[in-house]
Amino acid sequence: CGTGQVCNDPNTGLKNLNDFTCTCTNGVVATGTSATCEIDECAATPAPCGGGQTCNDPNKAKTSQHDFTCTCDADTTIVKVDGPADPNTGLKNLNDFTCTCTNGVVATGTSATCEIDECAATPAPCG
Repeated sequence: CGTGQVCNDPNTGLKNLNDFTCTCTNGVVATGTSATCEIDECAATPAPCGGGQTCNDPNKAKTSQHDFTCTCDADTTIVKVDGPADPNTGLKNLNDFTCTCTNGVVATGTSATCEIDECAATPAPCG
């Protein structure tokens, strides 16, 4: 049986091979082989998306984690994979992002100018 599954062999005689069962913690059972367990990431507690958001887990296979999406109920254009959606990222909030340079220069809604070549200034500082 796979990890996290309970194995039960009701008949241990040599004539009763492959009659064992594998049971997942969510109740999925397979006979004679490992069970395919499902995990609905949206059913986790606490909810992965938070209030005002809808969670969707497209692939509930145990091997497919971190693929759930969170969609803001108020603006369905806002979707994030593997975490809560940010209501400030929708089409209604374009150009409200900020870029910050390592030297502390900040620009909102556009790229920041992080470096200035003083020698390229007009007029040239050296004449």
